[in-house]
Parts: sequence; C-alpha cells; structure tokens
Amino acid sequence: MSSPSKPFVIDADGHVIEPLGLWQEYTERRWHARLPRPVTDENGLFCYIVDDTLLMRTASRLSTQASDDAAPDPTRPGDEGDYPETLRPGGWDAKARLDDMDLDGMDLAFLYPTMAFFLAEVPDVELQTVLCRAYNDWLADYCRADPERLVGIALLPLADVGASIAELERCTNEHGFRGAFMRPNPYAGRTIQSRAYDPFWDCAQSLGVPVTVHEGISDHLPTLGRERSENPVLHHLMSHPFEQMAACAGLVLDGVLERYPRLNFVFLESGCGWLPYWIERMDGHAGTWGHKLDLHMKPSEYFRRQCFISMDPDDECAPGVIDQLGTESLVWASDYPHTDHDFPGAVRETLEILARGPAGAAEQVLDRNPRRLYGLPAS
Repeated sequence: MSSPSKPFVIDADGHVIEPLGLWQEYTERRWHARLPRPVTDENGLFCYIVDDTLLMRTASRLSTQASDDAAPDPTRPGDEGDYPETLRPGGWDAKARLDDMDLDGMDLAFLYPTMAFFLAEVPDVELQTVLCRAYNDWLADYCRADPERLVGIALLPLADVGASIAELERCTNEHGFRGAFMRPNPYAGRTIQSRAYDPFWDCAQSLGVPVTVHEGISDHLPTLGRERSENPVLHHLMSHPFEQMAACAGLVLDGVLERYPRLNFVFLESGCGWLPYWIERMDGHAGTWGHKLDLHMKPSEYFRRQCFISMDPDDECAPGVIDQLGTESLVWASDYPHTDHDFPGAVRETLEILARGPAGAAEQVLDRNPRRLYGLPAS
C-alpha cells in the first residue's frame, strides 16, 4: 500500500504464465486434438505446435542463448512444467503473485499473456478465436483471487474484427477486464491503422477501455528488423521499439486518433526513450507535408491527449523523457514474472529513477496516469 515514502503503485504491464492445462479445461472437447502442445523442433528447441504451426521458436532461441538454465524444460512435472525454473510461480498461481506484489511494493497489476502472445500466428481464425476465449476465461479465474488488485486485459482474435468486438464486449461486461490487447504487427495483412478496424475502435471507445499495444518477438507475423539478422537478441532489440514506433505513427498520422478522440492507446515494453525523438519527427513531417494528412492538430497534441508509453524498472531515459514531454503520458511496467528485470527490487529501482524528476513524478507515473489510461477512479 501507499505510504508517505511510497505512492500507490500500479503495474501497467505485468504478465501471466499460461499453464498447459488451461487449454483443455477451458475449451469444448471437440477442439482438444488441436490445442497447443509442447514439442521440440528440428533443432531441439522447445516450442509449441498448433495444427502444423510451430510457435515460440524465436523466444526459445533467445532464452536458450541467454542462459542454459533458463531454457524451457517440457519434461518438468506439473502444469507449469513447460516453463523454466527462473520464472516465479506467481505467473500461474495468483496467490503467489499477490505475495510477490506485497514483497516488491506493487498494489495493483494489469495482466498480459506470455505463450498466448503467439496465438495471433495460428492460421485458423476460428481456432484462434476459441483459444483467445479460453485464455480470457482462465485469466478471469486467476484474477478472482483478488479482483481489486488483479485486472485482466482481453486477448482478441484480431484477424476477425467481428469476433474481436464480440470478445471484447464479453470480457469487459462479464469479466471486468479493462483493455483490448493487440500487437503492433500486421494481422491478416492489415496494419494497425487499417480502416477495417474502425468498428473495433468504435467498440473500445464506447466501452471506455484503452487499446494496449505490446510487441513480442514472432515466428510468423511480419516483424520489423527480423530480416536484418538471424540473432534472436537483435530480433528482440529491434522489434519492440521499431514495431511500436510504426504503430504510433500509423495511428496518429493516418487519423485514427482524429476519428476516435475518446479512445486511449498505450505502447508497452519498448522503453520510453524513443518517444521524444519520434514525436518531434512526426511533428516535423506534419508541418512539411500536412496537406497530405487529414489532421487538425499537431501529432504531439494527439499523443498528449490520448496516448501513454511505459517505462521499465531500469529505464534511465525516463527523467529525460519527463524533462522534454512532462509526466502526463508515462506509466510503469514491471514485466513480472519475466526475467528482463530484477525481482524483488523493481519498484525500488523505479522510485530511485523517478526521484531524479520533478516533485510528484512518482505519484503521476505510478498511480494517476495508469488510472486515467485504464479508466479507474482517482485514488
């Protein structure tokens, strides 16, 4: 909880770890032969297979390259056996997560997937829809351990816009979820700013939930930077900021924010340091070629009105971003229980970084901004 020395801390981007058993438990029996199952590929890398599609090979290459101890071991017993020992049980055990949140000083967490990131790569859109629904139902049960502190973000089969609208309405109204998750990569050949999504934007705006944009390295979706190297570290390094920059520019310059002025967006897990440069560049291009854009404000004004970006626990760029753009668009993401950042200590490290900013920066970034983003009442 908050104290004179620590504000209320909202994790705008934490993750769950999907136990293998969820797919059978939350789907009808007729789908069971086609559910995700762990395998090793021709190179001995752990991955999942859905029908004939292998998923998570790039992620497995990255974790294996980082540490042999962190390589997934599908032979371990238990529902969590498809994940490495380095991941904390709070990823799949909500009560363990709540204990870890208390240990590190987190008060509320918005939750995103891990394996289910890759469901957008399943070619059969009907099956993809079934798997998204199963994940959302499992996540809703996970959040029931403490609905005041654990809040889900809806995973959607965005290759089918109509099915995504129906699932977002269901998750918002039945499960109390507070956002619509999508990757910045093209779905079904459509970029994020495609007019085909207009009914979806209208739905999210009407429901009062934000669209949360989060990249993840991919095996099959078009991904900026992948063609430049076979090294999975470079894939991760480039894909997260580059895909988010492209999505941000598309949403702003192609007029999505102009047409949907009450719809919020957040760009997660790509660092925040690129934002001042990108806003300045967008403003410059709009100033030079504004006659080719259907905009009535500067790109920076749209961003400040409707958009947010997350800082990481060790994001040393955050004070500079605040100095250039202010505190109003920044939220914080723990990435728990992934191994990118230290645990425990993420909140402490973040508070130390924000202490180098103006007075009140921590309260703004860790509490007030995520409340505005996710539509929560003021504390």
